[in-house]
Amino acid sequence: MIKRQTKNLNILTMRFPLPAVVSILHRMSGVIIYLLMPLVTYAFCYSLESQAHFNFLMTIASSLPIKILLVILVWGICHHLIAGIRHILLDMQVGNDLIVARFTSKTVLLISFFITFLVFYL
Repeated sequence: MIKRQTKNLNILTMRFPLPAVVSILHRMSGVIIYLLMPLVTYAFCYSLESQAHFNFLMTIASSLPIKILLVILVWGICHHLIAGIRHILLDMQVGNDLIVARFTSKTVLLISFFITFLVFYL
């Protein structure tokens, strides 16, 4: 009788390679954009109604929870765009080597965080 090795099915203890993490984050950023865009669209339309509405929204936007939500949204948009470009290049058979895939994964993460930092702190 052959003894089968047990498989680890706990996602929290698995160690994913960096390209897999970037791919998962790409999907998560798409969900974040999808869920937050109706709120952003409504806020934009509301801000165009009058100066008082715009000032009210700017007051709300200065609160900490909304700032965190905006940082997540901006990061999601940046990451989704840059990771999408990476995926298009992978579909065109550019960067399929393991070394290049790891490098582009690191690049996507660094650029998305750097652009988010630039948007909020400069």
